[in-house]
Parts: sequence; structure tokens; C-alpha cells
Amino acid sequence: MTTGPSDARTHPVSSKRSGDDLRCSIARTMQVLGDRWTILIVREGFRGHTRFSDFRRVLGIPTDILTSRLCSLVAAGVFERRGYREPGARERFDYHLTAAGDALLPVLGALAQWGDDYRPSGHGPSRLYQYADTSEPTSVAFVTAAGVVVPLADIAIVPGPGENDPDIGPTRPLAAAHP
Repeated sequence: MTTGPSDARTHPVSSKRSGDDLRCSIARTMQVLGDRWTILIVREGFRGHTRFSDFRRVLGIPTDILTSRLCSLVAAGVFERRGYREPGARERFDYHLTAAGDALLPVLGALAQWGDDYRPSGHGPSRLYQYADTSEPTSVAFVTAAGVVVPLADIAIVPGPGENDPDIGPTRPLAAAHP
């Protein structure tokens, strides 16, 4: 049996979109970061690596994948390309985190925190996140504008102005699970 354009009209498309819904902040973020190599490239940017050869060497990433991911990160505004030329060599580019890239530091901290707690290596954390002035350990948390750290069980997820699903209401996903 073959299908043609007329068959599409007989099967209505659901009004509910999958993970590619562009109104969803998480879905839009995952379009940029939703790949193992991409988040590791960003991690290396925070470790001070800027050159293609450094990313390639440290990550062991195939050249074609690194090229693709760096282009995507530049297009998304996470990195910016800057030209440089060493004496006697052709112009090359290095990659520097932008303000949007810098804003991913808490995301990496949250991923590291979760990994340390729920996927430990047996060797201890590979990196520690500390307050630079005092070396005091830090953690990622939900904090109110007044500076109050809110326990996860007290976090409510509520529809924002961009929500397009009228069936989704406020939830407190951890309140019932962890009385």
C-alpha cells in the first residue's frame, strides 16, 4: 500500500507537539546542547581551551564531529570564532565562550553535582566548584530573588506565558513523592 498527500489529510496531526516544541525552553536548549560532544566542548571552554587542536586532543573527538559541533555552538551564540595567525602559518580560528556560553556554568555545575551524587566514579569528583575567595564548596540550587535557597520539594513548576498546552497546570513534582 502506498501513501500519498491525500492520506495526510485523513490522519490529523496531534495538536500536542513532541520534544521539538519551540515554545519549550528545555527543548530549545537541547537543540543546542543535547549531544554528549557538545556539552563536553563547552566544558573544555570553561577549562580554558580555545583551539580546535586542543578540543580534538583533549576530547579525542573525530574531526568532522568537532567541526560540526563548533559550527553549531557558534551559530547558537555559545562560542565566538576569533582569527589568529602564527608566524609563517595560515590564519586559523579559536573559539571563546560568549556571555551565553558563560551563562552555562551553572548548568555544568548542576550536571557535575548530579553525576557526583548519582553516578559516582569511585575516585571522587573530577572537579570541585568552590567560592574563589574562600575555597568554600558550592552547590547549584533554586534561590529566590531575596537569596533564600528553596528545597526541591518546595519547587512549583507553573505554566508561563509561552505555554501552549491548556491541560498543563502547576505541579510540585517532588512534594508528593518526598513527604
